[in-house]
Amino acid sequence: MVDDPLEIARQALERGEYGLVGQLLEPLAAQHPASTAHGAGIRLLMATALLGLGDTERATACCRSLQRCVDPDLRAQARDLLMVLEAPALSRPRGWSITLPDLSSTTPLEGVGQGLSRRRPLPPSPPPPPVGRTRAPMGFALVVTTVLLLVALLLGGCVEVRTDLRFAGPGRLQVVHLLHNRSGSPLPWQRRWVQALEATAFAGMVVEGDQRLSTAVLPADRALAALARSLLLASDLAGSSLPPPRLELKERNWLVGVYQTLRFDLDLSDVTPLAGLDLSVRLVPLRQRAVVKALPQPVQQRGDAVVWPLRLGSPNGLELHCWRWSPLGLGGVVIGLGLLMVLALQAMRLRLGFGLPQLPA
Repeated sequence: MVDDPLEIARQALERGEYGLVGQLLEPLAAQHPASTAHGAGIRLLMATALLGLGDTERATACCRSLQRCVDPDLRAQARDLLMVLEAPALSRPRGWSITLPDLSSTTPLEGVGQGLSRRRPLPPSPPPPPVGRTRAPMGFALVVTTVLLLVALLLGGCVEVRTDLRFAGPGRLQVVHLLHNRSGSPLPWQRRWVQALEATAFAGMVVEGDQRLSTAVLPADRALAALARSLLLASDLAGSSLPPPRLELKERNWLVGVYQTLRFDLDLSDVTPLAGLDLSVRLVPLRQRAVVKALPQPVQQRGDAVVWPLRLGSPNGLELHCWRWSPLGLGGVVIGLGLLMVLALQAMRLRLGFGLPQLPA
Protein backbone atom coordinates (compact mmCIF):
# COMPACT_ATOMS: atom_id res chain seq x y z
CA MET A 1 0.00 0.00 0.00
CA VAL A 2 1.37 3.45 -0.95
CA ASP A 3 1.91 5.81 2.03
CA ASP A 4 3.62 8.66 0.17
CA PRO A 5 1.13 11.57 -0.15
CA LEU A 6 2.86 12.75 -3.35
CA GLU A 7 2.47 9.35 -5.01
CA ILE A 8 -1.16 9.15 -3.83
CA ALA A 9 -1.75 12.59 -5.37
CA ARG A 10 -0.25 11.44 -8.69
CA GLN A 11 -2.55 8.41 -8.74
CA ALA A 12 -5.54 10.58 -7.89
CA LEU A 13 -4.61 12.95 -10.75
CA GLU A 14 -4.54 10.04 -13.18
CA ARG A 15 -8.06 9.05 -11.99
CA GLY A 16 -9.34 12.60 -12.39
CA GLU A 17 -9.94 13.24 -8.65
CA TYR A 18 -8.68 16.83 -8.76
CA GLY A 19 -10.24 17.87 -5.42
CA LEU A 20 -8.42 15.10 -3.59
CA VAL A 21 -5.16 16.18 -5.26
CA GLY A 22 -5.55 19.70 -3.85
CA GLN A 23 -6.30 18.39 -0.34
CA LEU A 24 -3.18 16.20 -0.38
CA LEU A 25 -0.76 18.71 -1.89
CA GLU A 26 -1.68 21.94 -0.05
CA PRO A 27 -0.01 20.81 3.26
CA LEU A 28 3.06 19.66 1.31
CA ALA A 29 3.26 22.98 -0.57
CA ALA A 30 3.24 24.82 2.75
CA GLN A 31 6.22 22.74 3.96
CA HIS A 32 8.34 22.99 0.80
CA PRO A 33 8.99 26.45 -0.77
CA ALA A 34 8.59 27.02 -4.49
CA SER A 35 12.32 27.69 -4.93
CA THR A 36 13.21 24.03 -4.28
CA ALA A 37 12.87 21.28 -6.88
CA HIS A 38 10.58 19.21 -4.63
CA GLY A 39 8.32 22.19 -3.93
CA ALA A 40 8.19 23.07 -7.64
CA GLY A 41 7.13 19.53 -8.54
CA ILE A 42 4.34 19.68 -5.94
CA ARG A 43 3.07 22.99 -7.33
CA LEU A 44 3.12 21.69 -10.91
CA LEU A 45 0.80 18.87 -9.86
CA MET A 46 -1.40 21.40 -8.03
CA ALA A 47 -1.59 23.61 -11.13
CA THR A 48 -2.63 20.59 -13.22
CA ALA A 49 -5.37 19.70 -10.71
CA LEU A 50 -6.60 23.32 -10.57
CA LEU A 51 -6.70 23.38 -14.36
CA GLY A 52 -8.90 20.25 -14.28
CA LEU A 53 -11.22 21.98 -11.77
CA GLY A 54 -11.48 25.06 -14.00
CA ASP A 55 -9.75 27.38 -11.48
CA THR A 56 -7.38 29.03 -13.96
CA GLU A 57 -6.60 31.99 -11.68
CA ARG A 58 -5.11 29.87 -8.90
CA ALA A 59 -3.36 27.66 -11.47
CA THR A 60 -1.80 30.78 -13.04
CA ALA A 61 -0.66 32.08 -9.64
CA CYS A 62 0.82 28.67 -8.81
CA CYS A 63 2.81 28.63 -12.07
CA ARG A 64 4.06 32.20 -11.56
CA SER A 65 5.43 31.28 -8.14
CA LEU A 66 7.69 28.67 -9.78
CA GLN A 67 9.78 31.28 -11.61
CA ARG A 68 12.01 31.36 -8.49
CA CYS A 69 12.77 27.64 -8.68
CA VAL A 70 16.44 26.67 -8.85
CA ASP A 71 15.75 23.82 -11.32
CA PRO A 72 15.79 25.22 -14.90
CA ASP A 73 13.77 22.29 -16.29
CA LEU A 74 10.94 22.82 -13.79
CA ARG A 75 10.99 26.56 -14.49
CA ALA A 76 10.66 25.83 -18.22
CA GLN A 77 7.70 23.48 -17.59
CA ALA A 78 5.97 26.12 -15.44
CA ARG A 79 6.61 28.80 -18.05
CA ASP A 80 5.17 26.66 -20.86
CA LEU A 81 2.08 25.79 -18.78
CA LEU A 82 1.67 29.48 -17.93
CA MET A 83 1.66 30.31 -21.64
CA VAL A 84 -1.19 27.83 -22.11
CA LEU A 85 -3.15 29.33 -19.20
CA GLU A 86 -2.67 32.92 -20.33
CA ALA A 87 -3.45 32.25 -23.99
CA PRO A 88 -6.27 34.55 -25.25
CA ALA A 89 -9.69 32.98 -25.85
CA LEU A 90 -10.59 32.68 -29.53
CA SER A 91 -13.81 34.26 -30.72
CA ARG A 92 -16.41 31.91 -32.18
CA PRO A 93 -17.32 32.58 -35.86
CA ARG A 94 -20.87 33.80 -36.40
CA GLY A 95 -21.58 30.97 -38.79
CA TRP A 96 -21.12 28.39 -36.02
CA SER A 97 -24.21 29.57 -34.03
CA ILE A 98 -27.94 29.66 -34.77
CA THR A 99 -29.73 32.94 -33.85
CA LEU A 100 -33.40 32.57 -32.87
CA PRO A 101 -35.81 35.38 -33.86
CA ASP A 102 -37.25 37.72 -31.20
CA LEU A 103 -40.77 36.48 -30.32
CA SER A 104 -41.62 39.25 -27.85
CA SER A 105 -43.45 41.36 -30.46
CA THR A 106 -45.68 38.53 -31.76
CA THR A 107 -49.26 37.89 -30.64
CA PRO A 108 -49.43 35.34 -27.81
CA LEU A 109 -51.39 32.19 -28.50
CA GLU A 110 -52.91 32.14 -25.04
CA GLY A 111 -56.70 32.33 -25.21
CA VAL A 112 -56.90 31.56 -28.92
CA GLY A 113 -59.56 28.96 -29.60
CA GLN A 114 -60.85 28.82 -26.03
CA GLY A 115 -64.41 29.17 -27.26
CA LEU A 116 -64.02 26.45 -29.86
CA SER A 117 -63.03 23.60 -27.65
CA ARG A 118 -62.47 22.93 -24.01
CA ARG A 119 -58.90 21.99 -23.24
CA ARG A 120 -58.54 18.58 -21.70
CA PRO A 121 -56.72 18.34 -18.41
CA LEU A 122 -53.13 17.20 -18.74
CA PRO A 123 -52.12 13.92 -17.13
CA PRO A 124 -49.98 14.25 -14.02
CA SER A 125 -46.26 14.40 -14.69
CA PRO A 126 -44.31 11.25 -13.83
CA PRO A 127 -42.16 11.32 -10.72
CA PRO A 128 -38.52 12.26 -11.29
CA PRO A 129 -36.13 9.33 -11.68
CA PRO A 130 -34.06 8.41 -8.64
CA VAL A 131 -30.55 9.84 -8.75
CA GLY A 132 -27.50 8.89 -6.80
CA ARG A 133 -24.31 10.65 -5.93
CA THR A 134 -23.04 12.93 -8.70
CA ARG A 135 -19.80 11.65 -10.20
CA ALA A 136 -17.25 13.38 -12.38
CA PRO A 137 -17.41 12.43 -16.09
CA MET A 138 -14.68 9.83 -16.52
CA GLY A 139 -14.40 10.33 -20.28
CA PHE A 140 -13.50 14.00 -19.89
CA ALA A 141 -11.10 13.20 -17.06
CA LEU A 142 -9.30 10.59 -19.16
CA VAL A 143 -8.98 13.00 -22.09
CA VAL A 144 -7.61 15.77 -19.85
CA THR A 145 -5.19 13.36 -18.15
CA THR A 146 -3.94 12.04 -21.51
CA VAL A 147 -3.39 15.54 -22.88
CA LEU A 148 -1.56 16.62 -19.72
CA LEU A 149 0.67 13.53 -19.82
CA LEU A 150 1.58 14.27 -23.44
CA VAL A 151 2.33 17.88 -22.56
CA ALA A 152 4.46 16.73 -19.61
CA LEU A 153 6.36 14.36 -21.92
CA LEU A 154 7.04 17.14 -24.41
CA LEU A 155 7.99 19.68 -21.75
CA GLY A 156 9.99 17.22 -19.65
CA GLY A 157 12.99 17.23 -22.00
CA CYS A 158 14.69 14.46 -23.91
CA VAL A 159 13.74 10.86 -23.19
CA GLU A 160 16.41 8.33 -24.20
CA VAL A 161 15.79 4.60 -24.51
CA ARG A 162 19.01 2.69 -25.26
CA THR A 163 19.30 -1.06 -25.78
CA ASP A 164 22.70 -2.73 -25.27
CA LEU A 165 23.71 -6.05 -26.81
CA ARG A 166 26.76 -7.31 -24.92
CA PHE A 167 28.78 -10.15 -26.49
CA ALA A 168 30.00 -12.11 -23.46
CA GLY A 169 31.55 -14.94 -25.50
CA PRO A 170 30.84 -17.33 -28.35
CA GLY A 171 27.11 -18.02 -28.35
CA ARG A 172 26.50 -15.90 -25.23
CA LEU A 173 24.66 -12.52 -25.11
CA GLN A 174 23.29 -10.09 -22.52
CA VAL A 175 20.45 -7.61 -23.20
CA VAL A 176 20.35 -4.31 -21.27
CA HIS A 177 17.69 -1.57 -21.55
CA LEU A 178 18.64 1.89 -20.22
CA LEU A 179 15.92 4.55 -19.79
CA HIS A 180 16.98 8.15 -19.11
CA ASN A 181 14.77 11.25 -18.86
CA ARG A 182 15.37 14.75 -17.53
CA SER A 183 12.10 15.07 -15.63
CA GLY A 184 13.54 13.25 -12.61
CA SER A 185 10.57 10.88 -12.18
CA PRO A 186 9.58 7.92 -14.41
CA LEU A 187 6.72 8.41 -16.83
CA PRO A 188 3.55 6.25 -16.60
CA TRP A 189 4.36 4.16 -19.70
CA GLN A 190 7.91 3.72 -18.39
CA ARG A 191 6.65 2.37 -15.05
CA ARG A 192 4.28 -0.05 -16.80
CA TRP A 193 7.04 -1.28 -19.13
CA VAL A 194 9.48 -1.78 -16.26
CA GLN A 195 6.89 -3.73 -14.25
CA ALA A 196 6.08 -5.94 -17.24
CA LEU A 197 9.76 -6.67 -18.00
CA GLU A 198 10.60 -7.43 -14.37
CA ALA A 199 7.99 -10.20 -14.55
CA THR A 200 10.06 -11.87 -17.33
CA ALA A 201 13.81 -12.47 -17.65
CA PHE A 202 14.82 -8.85 -16.87
CA ALA A 203 16.02 -7.54 -13.52
CA GLY A 204 15.54 -3.82 -12.80
CA MET A 205 17.67 -1.39 -10.85
CA VAL A 206 18.20 2.40 -10.64
CA VAL A 207 21.70 3.69 -11.47
CA GLU A 208 22.31 7.44 -10.97
CA GLY A 209 18.64 8.23 -11.55
CA ASP A 210 18.37 6.11 -14.72
CA GLN A 211 16.28 2.95 -14.94
CA ARG A 212 18.37 -0.11 -15.96
CA LEU A 213 16.84 -3.43 -16.98
CA SER A 214 19.17 -6.32 -17.81
CA THR A 215 19.08 -10.05 -18.37
CA ALA A 216 21.70 -12.51 -17.23
CA VAL A 217 24.28 -13.77 -19.73
CA LEU A 218 22.14 -16.16 -21.80
CA PRO A 219 22.55 -18.33 -24.87
CA ALA A 220 22.21 -16.24 -28.02
CA ASP A 221 18.80 -17.61 -29.05
CA ARG A 222 17.25 -17.00 -25.60
CA ALA A 223 18.73 -13.50 -25.34
CA LEU A 224 17.46 -12.49 -28.80
CA ALA A 225 14.01 -13.92 -27.98
CA ALA A 226 13.90 -11.85 -24.77
CA LEU A 227 14.87 -8.73 -26.74
CA ALA A 228 12.12 -9.35 -29.31
CA ARG A 229 9.49 -9.84 -26.57
CA SER A 230 10.52 -6.60 -24.84
CA LEU A 231 10.24 -4.62 -28.10
CA LEU A 232 6.77 -6.02 -28.86
CA LEU A 233 5.67 -5.29 -25.30
CA ALA A 234 6.83 -1.67 -25.62
CA SER A 235 4.85 -1.25 -28.85
CA ASP A 236 1.70 -2.67 -27.20
CA LEU A 237 1.99 -0.23 -24.28
CA ALA A 238 2.49 2.65 -26.73
CA GLY A 239 -0.69 1.65 -28.60
CA SER A 240 1.07 1.01 -31.93
CA SER A 241 1.30 -2.08 -34.13
CA LEU A 242 4.92 -3.20 -34.51
CA PRO A 243 5.86 -6.10 -36.84
CA PRO A 244 7.95 -8.81 -35.17
CA PRO A 245 11.62 -7.77 -35.32
CA ARG A 246 14.07 -9.98 -37.19
CA LEU A 247 17.02 -10.98 -35.00
CA GLU A 248 19.41 -13.57 -36.41
CA LEU A 249 22.89 -14.54 -35.16
CA LYS A 250 25.03 -17.13 -36.97
CA GLU A 251 28.39 -18.41 -35.70
CA ARG A 252 31.10 -20.71 -37.15
CA ASN A 253 33.87 -22.01 -34.90
CA TRP A 254 37.31 -22.13 -36.57
CA LEU A 255 39.24 -23.25 -33.46
CA VAL A 256 41.22 -19.99 -33.27
CA GLY A 257 38.01 -17.96 -33.08
CA VAL A 258 34.33 -17.69 -33.94
CA TYR A 259 33.08 -15.89 -37.05
CA GLN A 260 29.79 -14.13 -36.22
CA THR A 261 27.10 -12.74 -38.53
CA LEU A 262 24.33 -10.63 -36.94
CA ARG A 263 21.19 -9.44 -38.74
CA PHE A 264 18.83 -6.99 -36.98
CA ASP A 265 15.74 -5.65 -38.82
CA LEU A 266 13.21 -3.44 -36.99
CA ASP A 267 10.31 -1.85 -38.90
CA LEU A 268 9.18 1.38 -37.19
CA SER A 269 7.15 2.70 -40.13
CA ASP A 270 3.87 2.70 -38.16
CA VAL A 271 5.37 4.49 -35.13
CA THR A 272 4.68 8.24 -35.19
CA PRO A 273 7.84 10.32 -34.52
CA LEU A 274 7.64 12.10 -31.15
CA ALA A 275 9.73 15.16 -30.32
CA GLY A 276 12.25 14.53 -27.57
CA LEU A 277 12.25 10.70 -27.90
CA ASP A 278 15.65 9.15 -28.74
CA LEU A 279 16.03 5.41 -29.47
CA SER A 280 19.35 3.67 -30.08
CA VAL A 281 21.03 0.25 -30.00
CA ARG A 282 24.59 -0.23 -28.67
CA LEU A 283 26.72 -3.31 -29.41
CA VAL A 284 29.58 -4.05 -26.99
CA PRO A 285 32.38 -4.82 -27.74
CA LEU A 286 32.50 -4.11 -31.48
CA ARG A 287 34.44 -2.06 -34.03
CA GLN A 288 32.82 0.10 -36.69
CA ARG A 289 34.62 -1.72 -39.52
CA ALA A 290 32.62 -4.87 -38.69
CA VAL A 291 29.33 -3.18 -39.71
CA VAL A 292 28.38 -4.08 -43.29
CA LYS A 293 25.02 -2.25 -43.47
CA ALA A 294 23.27 0.28 -41.22
CA LEU A 295 20.03 1.91 -42.42
CA PRO A 296 18.68 4.57 -42.39
CA GLN A 297 21.25 6.19 -40.07
CA PRO A 298 24.96 5.29 -39.89
CA VAL A 299 26.59 3.84 -36.79
CA GLN A 300 28.97 5.72 -34.49
CA GLN A 301 32.06 4.44 -32.70
CA ARG A 302 32.09 5.30 -28.98
CA GLY A 303 34.96 3.67 -27.14
CA ASP A 304 34.80 -0.10 -27.55
CA ALA A 305 31.12 0.03 -28.58
CA VAL A 306 29.16 0.84 -31.74
CA VAL A 307 25.99 2.95 -31.34
CA TRP A 308 23.23 2.59 -33.95
CA PRO A 309 20.54 5.34 -33.77
CA LEU A 310 17.00 4.29 -34.69
CA ARG A 311 14.64 6.47 -36.71
CA LEU A 312 10.90 6.46 -36.02
CA GLY A 313 8.57 6.31 -39.01
CA SER A 314 10.89 4.23 -41.23
CA PRO A 315 12.36 0.69 -41.38
CA ASN A 316 15.73 0.16 -39.68
CA GLY A 317 18.28 -2.51 -40.59
CA LEU A 318 21.74 -3.54 -39.35
CA GLU A 319 24.13 -6.27 -40.54
CA LEU A 320 27.63 -7.01 -39.25
CA HIS A 321 30.38 -9.61 -39.65
CA CYS A 322 33.18 -9.98 -37.10
CA TRP A 323 35.69 -12.41 -35.54
CA ARG A 324 35.63 -13.32 -31.85
CA TRP A 325 39.13 -14.70 -31.21
CA SER A 326 39.61 -17.55 -28.73
CA PRO A 327 42.61 -17.14 -26.37
CA LEU A 328 42.81 -20.91 -25.96
CA GLY A 329 42.78 -21.52 -29.70
CA LEU A 330 45.38 -18.82 -30.39
CA GLY A 331 47.58 -20.24 -27.60
CA GLY A 332 47.37 -23.71 -29.15
CA VAL A 333 48.43 -22.33 -32.55
CA VAL A 334 51.41 -20.51 -31.00
CA ILE A 335 52.49 -23.69 -29.17
CA GLY A 336 52.22 -25.70 -32.39
CA LEU A 337 54.33 -23.19 -34.32
CA GLY A 338 56.92 -23.30 -31.53
CA LEU A 339 57.16 -27.12 -31.76
CA LEU A 340 57.59 -26.94 -35.55
CA MET A 341 60.43 -24.42 -35.12
CA VAL A 342 62.19 -26.70 -32.58
CA LEU A 343 61.92 -29.69 -34.94
CA ALA A 344 63.29 -27.65 -37.84
CA LEU A 345 66.29 -26.50 -35.78
CA GLN A 346 66.95 -30.11 -34.64
CA ALA A 347 66.91 -31.35 -38.24
CA MET A 348 69.34 -28.59 -39.28
CA ARG A 349 71.70 -29.62 -36.43
CA LEU A 350 71.73 -33.22 -37.62
CA ARG A 351 72.49 -32.20 -41.21
CA LEU A 352 75.43 -30.14 -40.01
CA GLY A 353 76.90 -33.24 -38.30
CA PHE A 354 76.63 -32.25 -34.70
CA GLY A 355 74.53 -35.25 -33.83
CA LEU A 356 71.91 -35.48 -31.21
CA PRO A 357 72.37 -33.51 -28.01
CA GLN A 358 73.80 -35.63 -25.15
CA LEU A 359 73.98 -35.26 -21.46
CA PRO A 360 77.42 -34.31 -20.08
CA ALA A 361 79.60 -37.23 -18.83
